[in-house]
Amino acid sequence: MARVLALSPPGVVRKRWRSSFQGLNAPHKLVAETQNVGEASRLSLELRPALVLLELDRTRDESVAACRALAEGDAPVVALAPRLDDEERAELLSAGAIGYVLTSIDAHSLSIALQAIAEVAAPDMDSADDVIRGKSGASRADFLRITGAAAAVAFLIPGTARSQSGTSTSTNPSPSAPGAMPTLPPEMAGESDMLRMQRELIRAMGKPVAERRWVMVIDLRKCSGCDACTIACKAENQLPPGVVYRPVVQEEVGTYPNVSRRFLPRPCMQCENPPCTPVCPVGATWRRDDGVIAIDYDKCIGCRYCLTACPYSARTTDKGEFYTEHTPAVQPYEEQASPEYNAGFKRADGGSPIGNARKCHFCLHRLEAGQLPACVTSCIGHATFFGDANDPDGLVAELVGHPAARRLKEELGTNPRVYYLT
Repeated sequence: MARVLALSPPGVVRKRWRSSFQGLNAPHKLVAETQNVGEASRLSLELRPALVLLELDRTRDESVAACRALAEGDAPVVALAPRLDDEERAELLSAGAIGYVLTSIDAHSLSIALQAIAEVAAPDMDSADDVIRGKSGASRADFLRITGAAAAVAFLIPGTARSQSGTSTSTNPSPSAPGAMPTLPPEMAGESDMLRMQRELIRAMGKPVAERRWVMVIDLRKCSGCDACTIACKAENQLPPGVVYRPVVQEEVGTYPNVSRRFLPRPCMQCENPPCTPVCPVGATWRRDDGVIAIDYDKCIGCRYCLTACPYSARTTDKGEFYTEHTPAVQPYEEQASPEYNAGFKRADGGSPIGNARKCHFCLHRLEAGQLPACVTSCIGHATFFGDANDPDGLVAELVGHPAARRLKEELGTNPRVYYLT
């Protein structure tokens, strides 16, 4: 049971999540509710709750100030918001909040989340296992394994495992630090689409990040189902067993003996209205200014709620496995640092991205070096195209306007940035 203090209008939290706080079998206890920030700070010191819920029923500046004041106490602060607001969430996290939860979640999910965060973040919670309480150098992976929070949709847990360098990225970064671009030969008539796309990529990297709009187009009429893109992606991003960013879905059509197979490469759709970002309680996944949906491995808590929210099944989770485990030795190629996000994560160290949600990111690290994504350059049928849709003279701008261009599940309103030519 977690003891909870709420900075909200009296009765609101108790009424909204009645079964979480009322009755003999209620999993948590609401020790006090108040609308006054000073009173909430005093009660936090006096009652020593496991956590404080901050209702965002005031102006943004007032909410941030209230969060900063409450964060000076010992109890973790969780913001409760009626809608997703990335800017406000970023400010609250910077002010000391450890989570940002939509008030639309049900009481059962909230109860699970409160217990999980209390066990991890509250120093005075009684527990038989120091690992659950975050002692003895326990990692987030240890917590997820012991408490089962990964399967229980723990909305509010702070990310406890950091990168080996001890640094973390900002709340909603859209970094753009292109390195030296490759020098290409002079443009020639009739040159390959691959060379044309690389020229256009280099041109796009010269623009501010917000002026790019990365789009992928896949010509299904050329796809042979060879899985070269899948293998190239796994090799490029050092992906472990069970983690696949670009599977090729196969379907058998027709009736024997007149049968054939259809193939559908399925990377992340990089949606303009991504359903995976609003459900992340700690701001670990967001839509960059160039349209790529990114994940901050330092913040991801492994709750897997984004996996459930994605209608394309484009997200997977890293269970910490190695291809060569249970052999005399894990091979060096599996211990190399991943190039993803240019962050240098090494799975062999046992921290992130183990336990995290993972997904395709259009090979951002390659784009920064003036290189096309690995799946594009490895496609033996030349069926995959990539570029900046904001470039009116670019190849992908031509292709997305083709009458045969289609997108998956457009009726959901996600506005995916992966197009298929059928």
